[in-house]
Amino acid sequence: MFLAFKPSGIISPHVTPFARDGSLDEKALRESVRFWLENGIHGLACCASNGEAPYLSREERKTVIEAVIDEANERVPVIAGTGSVSTNETILLTLDAQSLGATAALVVTPFFYRPNSKEIREHFISILEAVDIPIIPYNVPKFTGYSIEPNLIAQLAEEYDNVVAVKDSSGSIAQITETIRLCGRRISVLAGTADLILPTLEMGGKGGIVAVANVAPRMCVELYDAFMKKDLEKARDLQMKITYLNEVLVKRYNQLSAIKESLNLLGVKVGQPRKPSLPLDEKAREDISKVLAELGLLSPK
Repeated sequence: MFLAFKPSGIISPHVTPFARDGSLDEKALRESVRFWLENGIHGLACCASNGEAPYLSREERKTVIEAVIDEANERVPVIAGTGSVSTNETILLTLDAQSLGATAALVVTPFFYRPNSKEIREHFISILEAVDIPIIPYNVPKFTGYSIEPNLIAQLAEEYDNVVAVKDSSGSIAQITETIRLCGRRISVLAGTADLILPTLEMGGKGGIVAVANVAPRMCVELYDAFMKKDLEKARDLQMKITYLNEVLVKRYNQLSAIKESLNLLGVKVGQPRKPSLPLDEKAREDISKVLAELGLLSPK
């Protein structure tokens, strides 16, 4: 059953829209889902890093997952972020996603306290044995402070059929390549940073779950399609543009603020991030507007 689902293509780890008072804006969420679907995205990942999952309550996560599944209406897979600090909480959140009908669960490695490799392994085994839904381990040292080793991913994939993919946001093509070498025939290895979509595909990966796909879904999908059609010149040109956008939105500024600001500029109203993240200042907004226009995503003023 689990092996039937192997995520591929470009998956948007989408933002969570909030109203002015900081509450969930389900209407805006549904409208933004339609934007991503209309631009050809291959899948949606909710309640992950860009979805501000650590700032969401359990009930809010359930509301988001349910709304996205309903709006997607089986047109694309919906992957629910269910990782948390503790193993028990992660299991509860993953069971929620399972009961709501998510296609798979994206499970970030534990954060705040730094576990050793044995503890990480036991964490994932406990989850894998407690749920009946495909699991995608999520490696994001930018937020957790450490990286999950490729050999541990390979062990889990060998021992458990419900490990169907890994999202690697390490930013290291060497690590991604090693993960593909060890288990790329068994599971999908997905880039977690937009600057490595094409390198990951070239090494045998299956796509990416990347923040920039919130703002430039069509461009990211066109890169994937160009690669699949062996049009490497076009794929490289698109990768350069996407890397430039990633450098600005994800690396230059607070990505939660920058991605939401970009969507707002594009007419996809998603509000502002929750505190402690703050809206960008005027200079940053002008910088982002200029970059979006330069890449043809926004009409110049």
